[in-house]
Amino acid sequence: MQTQTVSRTTPDYGAIKARQQQTWASGDYAVIGTTLQLVGESLCEALDLRPGSLVLDVAAGNGNATLAAARRACDVVSTDYVPALLERGRARAEAEGFDVRFERADAENLPYPDASFDVVLSTFGVMFAPNQVRAAAELARVCRPGGRIGLANWTPDSFIGSLFKLIGRYVPPPAGLESPLLWGTEERLRQLFPKHQVSAERRDYVFRYRSPQNWLDTFRAYYGPTHKAFGALDADRGAALAEEILALIATHNRGGDAMIVPSPYLEVAVTVG
Repeated sequence: MQTQTVSRTTPDYGAIKARQQQTWASGDYAVIGTTLQLVGESLCEALDLRPGSLVLDVAAGNGNATLAAARRACDVVSTDYVPALLERGRARAEAEGFDVRFERADAENLPYPDASFDVVLSTFGVMFAPNQVRAAAELARVCRPGGRIGLANWTPDSFIGSLFKLIGRYVPPPAGLESPLLWGTEERLRQLFPKHQVSAERRDYVFRYRSPQNWLDTFRAYYGPTHKAFGALDADRGAALAEEILALIATHNRGGDAMIVPSPYLEVAVTVG
């Protein structure tokens, strides 16, 4: 009897991370990020942040959760691996009069000692780290025992989840890489944080744009994954992707000529054991 050997491709996490960094540095994520501020505020309220807590924001982008924690009188360190986004976050903090530390850091290799922070946050950030197990371990490592990790992660059935699946048909993701949308499931979160207490609530973030075309133009110009996807396609394939995205919006839109599209996400609290 002949047996068949099944081989699995081991992802080159270093190469994938380098490409991801280029993706998120393309366009201007801050244009998109500022519209998501409500998510950071909701997460910080859900965690019931205590004034004076030392908070780390991981893959902070342009600082939504950072600013939300600072507004609640916490001492915040804001990190990302895209320097331009840190600069946008710094400008926002300075404009609002908050004293925040901004530092370049890799979510999979955080440059902080064990148990350094009372709270660790990430909104639509760490979920995109290519090595999910290592990233989760780093979040738990730098959070003190009894501290909390707060996350906001798009769910697989969300509008954004459907968008990523659609883009993946045109520009396939690296072989062997686990979907970032798994972070939007309680099952995966319990696998990633096996020694800790995980709780999650399903929330909706509602995208509100002047029209579906306005959303598409904005995300095509400024949102790294969409920007890069269109840049990798020829004119015909790009037009086909745009048509499919507009059709996807139409299936979710409750705004008529405007765009009002709910996109579910998980609001997660992990109590570190």
